[in-house]
Amino acid sequence: MADITVVNRLGQIAGWKNVTVRALGRDLVGIVKIAYADSFEDEYLMGAQDEPVGYSEGNSLPTASIDLYQEEVNELIDALPPGKKLRDIDAFDIIVSFGYKDRTITDIIRGCKFKGSGKDIGQGSKGIVKSFALNVLRIQENI
Repeated sequence: MADITVVNRLGQIAGWKNVTVRALGRDLVGIVKIAYADSFEDEYLMGAQDEPVGYSEGNSLPTASIDLYQEEVNELIDALPPGKKLRDIDAFDIIVSFGYKDRTITDIIRGCKFKGSGKDIGQGSKGIVKSFALNVLRIQENI
């Protein structure tokens, strides 16, 4: 019987502990999740008969959201002038870095603004988490 060699060619896989998220001049430590994506308004163009003959590339549609512990939200609110809400913060960038092994990959979510807020609390919750959808101008990946 031939010897079977199993090779883990990917090595260490990046995980949440390898992610740093920086926004509003500081690293966020009370962050639970960040999600962002960039899709496009591609549209198929029809010609003769019933099949597309090509497609047109449309606008970019970046989206993002961030989930923070209430204590992190409190830190952000405490930095604002009295009577101001997170929604009042001028557009800001979020820098997401994945650092592991000898490599760091950095993405920048440009022109973020808080759209609103919410909470997710349930029996057994160990912390109060607020979820924020963000308005986003652009996402730059692997810069």
